[in-house]
Amino acid sequence: MSKANWWETRAFVLLAMVIAAVPLLWPAVPPLTDLPGHIGRYRVMLGDDTGLLGQYYAFQWRIVGNLGVDLLVGLLAPWVGLEPAVKLVVLAIPALTTGALLWVSRELNGRISPWALFALPLAYNYPFHFGFVNFALAMALALAGWALWLRLGRLGRFRLRAGLFVGIGAIIWTAHVMGWAMLCLFAFGSECVRARAAGARVLPMIVWASANCLPLAPPVLALLLWRGVGDAGGTERFLDLMVKLKGLGSVLRDRWLLLDAASAALLLILIYAGARGRIGRIVPEAAVAAGLAALAFLLLPFMLMGSAYADLRLLPYAMMVALAGLAPRAGAAPRALQRIALAGLVFFLLRTAATTASFVLYDRDWTRELAALDHLPRGARVLGLVGDTCDQPWAHTRRTHLPAMATARRAAFANDQWRMEGAPLLTVKVQGAGYFAHDPSQISVPTPCAIDPNLMPQARALAEFPRDVFTHVWMIRPHPGSPGERAGLKPLWRRGDSVLYAVEPRSSRLPLGAAPK
Repeated sequence: MSKANWWETRAFVLLAMVIAAVPLLWPAVPPLTDLPGHIGRYRVMLGDDTGLLGQYYAFQWRIVGNLGVDLLVGLLAPWVGLEPAVKLVVLAIPALTTGALLWVSRELNGRISPWALFALPLAYNYPFHFGFVNFALAMALALAGWALWLRLGRLGRFRLRAGLFVGIGAIIWTAHVMGWAMLCLFAFGSECVRARAAGARVLPMIVWASANCLPLAPPVLALLLWRGVGDAGGTERFLDLMVKLKGLGSVLRDRWLLLDAASAALLLILIYAGARGRIGRIVPEAAVAAGLAALAFLLLPFMLMGSAYADLRLLPYAMMVALAGLAPRAGAAPRALQRIALAGLVFFLLRTAATTASFVLYDRDWTRELAALDHLPRGARVLGLVGDTCDQPWAHTRRTHLPAMATARRAAFANDQWRMEGAPLLTVKVQGAGYFAHDPSQISVPTPCAIDPNLMPQARALAEFPRDVFTHVWMIRPHPGSPGERAGLKPLWRRGDSVLYAVEPRSSRLPLGAAPK
């Protein structure tokens, strides 16, 4: 083999992994939309404040396919603290994704493709920005698992591979079921290519590939057990082509519409041009794997068993695989490949700088709002009302689950935990809260939303929330409203439009956890 190019060296892989972690170095709490809600759950999980939080929540460990970050935080937090543990785990996800992607490219092509450098910013994809951290961790592990699957297959170590992947599949399923499902798709696709290359026809190819993937099958039993407990949650919005079309332009959605949309367009053009151009081709394993992931994106609904964005989560990884599998054609000029790699590096650095700047701005906004917690007594019962709109702007405010930081930092009840169906880990014990016990009661809109009738307008929420259940109201960037809406609320802290109120007591105050008559 000829001397490695600079982007094929181990030193570059390690450097790329370090660069991928840079955007998350500054913020104390990674500014991902859903992450504060998870952090609130982790606080209950750790059992640090059972005397206070035990009045409001119950936590029970269960074997479910959605535990990746929970387990890691549970191991690290007793040593470094909750929020540092969360930061370390979340910071590691883009770095692991970057390293796994470059490994996949090496196994697909024999060398790291220069086009793979364009895929590196996809570690900060839209699902990651949304805070789907268990899914993102599982996908990083799935990419690494697929690279190992390809390597062991190339070396002919099929028995070793079968033994290892019984455990690897179970680990990735535990991190997140969708990561395991994507590993199954990637492995099945590569086995189909191997069978086809050996001359198998379509039906024998499918049977042979399925048989080779049987070591990945045991989590199916756990999946049936998990989803057999309780309601599996809603599944809806199949073949919503408009949403899927928007998803194509949103794979790198963060803050700046022009930059994010142009970046997504560039990646789509590169995949097409690289496959059809004179100097590049997509290797069969990558083509089949990316095609299967794209097909899953088209066929899956927006909401799958209670999990939103089920389809849009897959698109960035289909694009990653396609770019990682772009290989130079025989006789391609080394200088042309150098130029492609250099352009990919510039794109990676530009996107990293933009993401870093975006996270700094989000961190400043969160820090301003979280100052309210210094004025909140421990063990309070907080009604969070976060100002929002029916139509989300391109740059999400990412404040939706900030009320959960009251649980994490002040051992308080907050009304933004998800109502998880199918064997939930966390359950709410507060009686009498009704609609205001769970997400999305913390999302406050100015008027009713046709696209989501579950969202309650701010004026109605202030009029209807049970004042004998909640001790405080935390309004984060609320809508103006009328002065009368806030009658009976005493301001404790104010910054800009955001206000923390104490609910003025009534003579008939109820004991903790009791339902109003």
